[in-house]
Amino acid sequence: MLEGFAGGFLEVLQIATLMTMFVGVIAGIVASAIPGFTITMAIVLTMPLTFYMPPIQGIATMLGVYVGGLTGGMISAALLGIPGTPSAVATTFDAYPMARKGDPGRALGIGIFASFFGTLVSIVVLVLAAPPLAIVAIRLGPWEYFSLIVFAMTVIASLVGRSLVRGLIAGLIGIFLATIGPDPMMNSPRFTFDLAMLSSGLPFLAVLIGVYAVSQLLGEVEEMRSASGKGEALIEERIVFRPLSYLMDTIRRPINLIRSSLVGVFIGAVPGAGGSIANLLAYDQARRASKDPDSFGTGVPEGVVASESGNSSTAGGGLIPMIALGIPGSAVDAVLMASLMVHGIAVGPRLMVDNPEIVYSIFVGLLVGAVMMLVIALSSMRYFLMVTKIPKHIIVPAVLVFCAVGVFALNNRVTDIYLLFFVGALGYMMKKMDYPLAPLVLGVILGPIAETNLRRALSTSEDLTLFVTRPVSALFLALAVLSLVVFLRHRMRPGASGAS
Repeated sequence: MLEGFAGGFLEVLQIATLMTMFVGVIAGIVASAIPGFTITMAIVLTMPLTFYMPPIQGIATMLGVYVGGLTGGMISAALLGIPGTPSAVATTFDAYPMARKGDPGRALGIGIFASFFGTLVSIVVLVLAAPPLAIVAIRLGPWEYFSLIVFAMTVIASLVGRSLVRGLIAGLIGIFLATIGPDPMMNSPRFTFDLAMLSSGLPFLAVLIGVYAVSQLLGEVEEMRSASGKGEALIEERIVFRPLSYLMDTIRRPINLIRSSLVGVFIGAVPGAGGSIANLLAYDQARRASKDPDSFGTGVPEGVVASESGNSSTAGGGLIPMIALGIPGSAVDAVLMASLMVHGIAVGPRLMVDNPEIVYSIFVGLLVGAVMMLVIALSSMRYFLMVTKIPKHIIVPAVLVFCAVGVFALNNRVTDIYLLFFVGALGYMMKKMDYPLAPLVLGVILGPIAETNLRRALSTSEDLTLFVTRPVSALFLALAVLSLVVFLRHRMRPGASGAS
């Protein structure tokens, strides 16, 4: 193993490779900070540029984009309340309130360090436990996937806000929005009302950006009107830069950091789950374990640490099944896998035997990418924070244009822009009526996955007892029940927020 790492460092620490990785990390951070421009889009645009590079340089460059992208989505989440990527949704819950309370530098700093340590934890797990974890992940059938999603959907219970009823209604609205369009199994249209713009369904990106970005921007416009059009900045506080303090804020919470990172590694190792689920699930587990769960959502460091470490640790987790079994853990991993195949490298169980230099270079590339991300993000934080000084009347239309361009670029459909503003208006009305938006987004993310796997399970066998007789499926269902019991106990405590 030591010889392999030595070879990996020799391959990655080449001047040309380091230069392209450096550019890749910057590109990943910038691209993911733009709402609507996802990590997958950045990776896909990068891949053709790597065809003329040596295989290790090409894969290292894309890993740089990947690691930078996992952190970049936090920037707009913290400063604008708009997640730059789907995997930064939970980051908005505490990072944005922290920034609005006058400490945007702290919100960014904690998020950057949490992302860095989350990536480090995922690398350690990737190196030590890739084969056994990959075997567990590949043995999951539709029964286990459905039960996993049921467990993940119990996160809705922790995100309902002051009203349990409103939170559950928001979750159901999200699930309904996810059913619009072609049936995932038979491809037959449903709930389209014979409208051509609904025939392809509601793109998840349009829902995410509409609910968070457009509704947030409409709220900012409303504040501008109430302030007699003064055009004040989104966050008017003095910019403070104390990286050592932010580091201490992060490492003072080692249990939260490690637990959230391990959640991200496991979710990343489950093919198809991804950072958006890990981000929310890690946040939920941190809130449940907290001595003061009601403080979450008000700008506490624990929430930022959990969401960002859980998000970034999916980088190493997603590579586990790809390296060991040739099965990508996410869309980004699929692009990385395709890039290796273009270079004539077969990805699968024999990858470690036939091309060990590639595997160890991936390990080292992740580590170098994480270090580069930390240096670049911290050194450029002052420039990111300048966004907070831009007046609302300038930043609101600019961000709105970026949102529209990002949604259009996904499928090259003008109708997606109409859907973006429709969902944004829906999100704005829900906020005005005190409905939480997080359960809606969670319903949109998890609803299709749950439906697809439930139908696959039932088409394989109509025996419903398989959901409780298969050990892993039963474990996830038991965790879901336990999660709800813990939530209800907390809800019934004297002084807890009651449903309305």
